[in-house]
Amino acid sequence: MLAEANPLIGIRFHIPFDRIRAEHVEPAIAYLLERSRSGLEALAAQPPPRTYENTMQRLDRLTENLDYAMEVVRHLESVATYPELRRAYNAVQPKVSAFYTSIPLHAGLWRAIKEYAGTEDARRRQGVWRRYLEKTIAEFRRHGADLDAAGKRRLEELDVELARLTTKFAQNTLDATNAFELVLTDEARLAGLPESAREMAREAAKAKGREGWRFTLQAPSYLAVMMYLDDADIRRRMWLAYNTRAAGGEFDNSGIVVEILKLRRAKAELLGYRDFADLALEDRMAKTGDRAQRFLEELRGKTEPHFHRENEELAAFRREIEGPGAPAIEPWDVAYYSEKLRKARFDFNEEDLRPYFPLDRVIEGLFELVRRLFGIRVVEESGVPAWDPATRYYKVLDEDGAFLGAFYADWFPRENKRGGAWMDALITGKPKNGEFEPHLGLVCGNLNPPSGGKPALLTHRDVETIFHEFGHLLHHLLTRVPIRSLAGTHVPWDFVELPSQIMENWCWEKEALDLFARHYETGAPIPDELFAKMRRARTFRAANAQMRQLSFGFLDLALHREYDPARDGDLKAYCRRLMAPFAPAPLPPEYAMVTSFSHLFANPVGYAAGYYSYKWAEVLDADAFTRFQREGIFNRATGEDFRRKILERGDSEDPAILYRSFMGRDPDITALLRRVGLLG
Repeated sequence: MLAEANPLIGIRFHIPFDRIRAEHVEPAIAYLLERSRSGLEALAAQPPPRTYENTMQRLDRLTENLDYAMEVVRHLESVATYPELRRAYNAVQPKVSAFYTSIPLHAGLWRAIKEYAGTEDARRRQGVWRRYLEKTIAEFRRHGADLDAAGKRRLEELDVELARLTTKFAQNTLDATNAFELVLTDEARLAGLPESAREMAREAAKAKGREGWRFTLQAPSYLAVMMYLDDADIRRRMWLAYNTRAAGGEFDNSGIVVEILKLRRAKAELLGYRDFADLALEDRMAKTGDRAQRFLEELRGKTEPHFHRENEELAAFRREIEGPGAPAIEPWDVAYYSEKLRKARFDFNEEDLRPYFPLDRVIEGLFELVRRLFGIRVVEESGVPAWDPATRYYKVLDEDGAFLGAFYADWFPRENKRGGAWMDALITGKPKNGEFEPHLGLVCGNLNPPSGGKPALLTHRDVETIFHEFGHLLHHLLTRVPIRSLAGTHVPWDFVELPSQIMENWCWEKEALDLFARHYETGAPIPDELFAKMRRARTFRAANAQMRQLSFGFLDLALHREYDPARDGDLKAYCRRLMAPFAPAPLPPEYAMVTSFSHLFANPVGYAAGYYSYKWAEVLDADAFTRFQREGIFNRATGEDFRRKILERGDSEDPAILYRSFMGRDPDITALLRRVGLLG
């Protein structure tokens, strides 16, 4: 009866988002937790003989129903939150975290796995089955299986508290973002702002029953102000608001960050690691925090001279247009004068491209691209329940009509939705009768919504974001790994960005853009002259973009390897000092982006000690795309090879081996340096 009444119990491919309510969460999770505990005890007590099926296969599916329900609830709390749902999620999350932590600490289960590992059946296993066994043993040890009883209790306490604090961090960041608004009623103060941004601000004000133009810290609104608005005082107010989110007041994350770092360090020390970076990276391509640090240092050395030259050029440009007495560049001036310099140097304005990127055409072009490359068809289906009326649902079919999977797409910002762009897996299909059950996923973004009677018109960066997240989605939907914990995007985090980042490359190829980049009124493609300007401007201030990413990587590793409040003092001041050499303008004392750094602190692990992964994977994607450039960007054979050797393979083999199977060699950093114009 409970399963019939509660839509969170039982895995449904068409998730009944229209029926799920806050009151369903606690009873469903309590029921599923009890079932999972019972399954765990039964697995541990399984009488001999131990086999792959009664031990490893059961372990792989042990928490499947619980994972599904928690993923759905976690997702709804991210995209359609309200107070009752937040309270329910906060109530169940520590209990679920405690259970997940308890799995590798269960003495009977650990004994069962070791017993199976000693069987002849285990010794005969090869390929993905062998890898699963070896990774499971390593994972259990890394998560405390060999600790004594007191150590296990302490680890459970640490993980539960980490889950609670990282959830609170995410909620504070969302609330702090939503707490800010700037409403202007004097149109003269909008000077410099493109019409698209004005329309969006006007619609935002109307939605709140206000007169004038309303600006928020959501990306489309914030970035438009920083790049185009002439009024430096307003840019300053917006910049400070954005970079001090959750740094004080009601939604202060400062103490939470310090406590998260303390708990992560305690966990690493308990498990026998020097620091949290070494714990987090042991199973990734970098292996250690020191290796990740050296990777960042290498890129910094190749980037820094170009970075200083770019910033000198920007300061000189301001003096050129405002006179020798022009003030020094402030942080809230950087994007504004950079855009003016790009316009002057390349006669190119990002806004010139926006009319050519109506969202629906971009999506259609993306689907045509993956059809040509990977032989799959994407078909929209109506009438499927979702969490918001703007959400769309699509089926993904192989060229023979086989149903590979489906996904939801939610592209526009709302106040009940967190910022950024992301992909999530909801269901990973099992092998069945020689085939795979379909997979289910989702993609979310925060793009410019339709306004002023026009369709949603995107920036080129927005287009790259869509392609990026769809790459993650393909990694999930095309997986053909029979073990759930090794399937799809369940790969080392410094490899997971390869399928996503490589997709961005097609956004820079005219042949690919002509599939979808059409003027929303005339249907004309991007003119050759405008495309040439876009390509020439691609490496504009590329060293600054790279140094920005490197700064986040260095900050991440410093916090997780070195930071000690007793020695290093105030967290925000420490981070500001560390970030200063990477900033194009002096950072003011208020600067505190760390308190809203969700990549690091909105998840018990997430990108913690792993932000370097973006650059690591960028080396992989730039290098791997050289094969498409050589053999043809629509070459079906190359696309099939990428599908079979990367997208379908998940973590079924060491990522370095998978990469070599596609490229025939190890990655070469030269391709990235050439792409961003930093060679020579």
